[in-house]
Amino acid sequence: MPLALLALAVGAFGIGTTEFVMMGLLPGVASDLRVSIPTAGHLVSAYALGVVIGAPLLAAVTARLPRRTVLIGLMVLFVLGNALSGLAPGYHGLLAARFLSGLPHGAFFGVGAVVATHLVAPERKARSVSLMFLGLTVANIAGVPVATLAGQHLGWRVTFLGVSAVGVAAIVSLFLLIPRDDAPAPAGGLRGELAALRSLPVWLALGTTVAGFGALFSAYSYVTPMLTDAAGYTESSVTLLLALFGVGATIGNLAGGRLADLSLRGTLLGGMTALMAVLCLFPLLMGAPWSAALAVTLLGTAAFVTGSPLQLMVMEKASAAPSLASSANQAAFNLANAGGAWIGGLALAAGFSVTSPALAGAALAALGLAVAGLAYAVDRRTAPRPGPERLVATHVPEPTESVRG
Repeated sequence: MPLALLALAVGAFGIGTTEFVMMGLLPGVASDLRVSIPTAGHLVSAYALGVVIGAPLLAAVTARLPRRTVLIGLMVLFVLGNALSGLAPGYHGLLAARFLSGLPHGAFFGVGAVVATHLVAPERKARSVSLMFLGLTVANIAGVPVATLAGQHLGWRVTFLGVSAVGVAAIVSLFLLIPRDDAPAPAGGLRGELAALRSLPVWLALGTTVAGFGALFSAYSYVTPMLTDAAGYTESSVTLLLALFGVGATIGNLAGGRLADLSLRGTLLGGMTALMAVLCLFPLLMGAPWSAALAVTLLGTAAFVTGSPLQLMVMEKASAAPSLASSANQAAFNLANAGGAWIGGLALAAGFSVTSPALAGAALAALGLAVAGLAYAVDRRTAPRPGPERLVATHVPEPTESVRG
């Protein structure tokens, strides 16, 4: 695998850290800015909104530029957003800075996935995407816990300034390691880019992402009360257990990349089935501390097995505009984050048990499996079929007079 993938992974590490670290910093930010914790929670939503808006928009408007230039520009925007977050004078300034920080998120992963697949042989495409995503999963193991501890002891502003430094390291890595001769994206104009998203297979692939990762976030958004109320862990132990989720996500991400290079559709359907099974078993596994730790690890593994296959499938279905489609898939991930958390919350609000969000997630995983199956059926129906074999008659000339004689 080329060293250039390391540059993409460094950028993904910084993005993954800043996306998830706000959850651990909310109490300190709320106290320092004199707002309630629910109000401070809007800072998480502002980042997600930036991702959803910025992913397709920035990918479309930068379609005519060389992808190396686009990646560096997106990371400059990332550094600016996090630096402004660390220097924000008040709540509204921080809210705007968090929105700005989210804008380059989806486009970076989208364009980066296209670059990653162009750096390797065709039979290693999914593996190259999984190596870029490795930065995101490792951020959940090391980046988020370290950034959270730094914010709790040194102040939350230090955390965002530190993430900006990671972004600067990513810019240097991209400048040095991404090939200069990387071809620009197809220059068909914004209308041509958007036209590539009109096909049914693309929307079925995006729908699979929303349902499948909505299943994950339906359970993961409420995993802390599950671990404390059902499994009996103390709140101080939850950080370590969430690191186990990152370990599982890293294993699943790497395994999914290798398996998808062998069978893209089989890995996607198998991963979705595994996720549904894990979520169905969640209430039982949360009955004891040891099995609860296993459940959190398996959740990360099963969910992220499908990460690189989903990304690659969307890119293949929109081959005329792979950067835009790949970025749109990142927006779908964030819609899954918000939608899954909302559906899991509905289960709790209805008075069901603390583990009920996992069963709601299992239903979403079943929906994702159905959408993936429908996408497979559509592919089979629209695939070109070989025509019937034709027998070519051979003309046998009439014998001449001399031969007859």
